[in-house]
Amino acid sequence: MTKAELIDFVSTESGISKSDATKAIKATFDAITETLKEGDSFTLVGFGTFSVSEQAAREGRNPQTGETIKIPARKVPKFKAGKQLKEVIAAT
Repeated sequence: MTKAELIDFVSTESGISKSDATKAIKATFDAITETLKEGDSFTLVGFGTFSVSEQAAREGRNPQTGETIKIPARKVPKFKAGKQLKEVIAAT
């Protein structure tokens, strides 16, 4: 599903305009992004939890040349599905 398809779905299911659905979805994504930027986790009970994970610096290898390269430490977003979401997916 694309963002445009999500907007159409929210608009249809909630009976609001596409413009309002776009604003609501953008606000939701902005809230998740800001929370993660602050280093906190964002939990939607029953759906799952968005959090930030830190990856340590490590050495990698360029697959074309075989040359060893250094990969710097970084923060990456992580999602852990909630119990209800897992149950719905498992039942299909």
